[in-house]
Amino acid sequence: MDSTIALILTQDGIVNGAIYALLGLALVLVFAVTRVIFIPQGEFVAFGALTLAMLIENKTPGTMWLLPIAGVVVFLMELGEGIRQQAWKSLAKSFFWFVVIPLASLWVIPAVAAAKLPLWADVLLSLVIVIPLGPMLYRIVYQPLAEASVLVLLIVSVAVHFALTGLALVFFGAEGWRTPAFVEGTVNFGFGDWSAQSLFVVLTSVALIVALWLFFGHTLYGRALRATAVNRRGARLVGISTTMSGRLTFTLAAFVGALSGMLIAPVTTVYYDTGFLIGLKGFVAAIIGGLSSYPIASVGALAVGLLESFSSFWASAYKEVIVFTLIIPVLLWRSLTTHHVEDEE
Repeated sequence: MDSTIALILTQDGIVNGAIYALLGLALVLVFAVTRVIFIPQGEFVAFGALTLAMLIENKTPGTMWLLPIAGVVVFLMELGEGIRQQAWKSLAKSFFWFVVIPLASLWVIPAVAAAKLPLWADVLLSLVIVIPLGPMLYRIVYQPLAEASVLVLLIVSVAVHFALTGLALVFFGAEGWRTPAFVEGTVNFGFGDWSAQSLFVVLTSVALIVALWLFFGHTLYGRALRATAVNRRGARLVGISTTMSGRLTFTLAAFVGALSGMLIAPVTTVYYDTGFLIGLKGFVAAIIGGLSSYPIASVGALAVGLLESFSSFWASAYKEVIVFTLIIPVLLWRSLTTHHVEDEE
């Protein structure tokens, strides 16, 4: 291996690590606030990338059908709860947000998809389509099980993963998709050339991580999420709605997943089930951080990306095995150095 190959592998590892860092942060956030090990995080990666790819091809993305379907289910659940609690005023608001707007999107999205829009407009439309699925998924699946054990929530997450993977196959088919690069060309740093697209991915990931840090440190909702992550029972006692925290957390997770998928779509072919492996590597990074530490998860994500990149050169047939084997020593070390903690402790 010469310096040129090492530089290329390092570049690929840093780009992959930046994506895994975003997914790892999302997984840590979801687990800290809701105790859900969010296995379907990777599906939002695939939904974001494939929705964008179809819009660029002026095709109507199948994910738009998920909005009215999920919206009707959410409204029916809200209707049942509203009848029990005699909360009639909230039903009108729920009907507007979960039924009227999703049904209206069935007319708006095809018309917009048929138009030749710039890439940034397709990105925004893809986010508008995919992000609402996050809080809807929480309302349908996880909110009724908010007090269940971590094991039950994990089993439910696996079931949701298989359901979303099947829907992705129906909506997008088995063929792979790619999108055009956000930026073209190369950037010379003196010691070698870097792809402008790779640099764009890294800088966008860093900017998003900084934005999330500012959100959690300097906004009311961010501090509410931090309080819920530290102690869910204490957060409820001081008036913070854990239901609101859960919905906001899943909204952020859907946003991070969808945007991550759009960032990698120009550099790799995305299939309906591609997000699963990508999400698992983000999960490895989150495990390195103990599902609690954002900085350690970010460092772990970079390590996972570099290990995957260099493994693909030395032993490409075993690169996935090598990456996932990294979990074993981490879990062994944590099992020997930590003590049992109750959910609400």
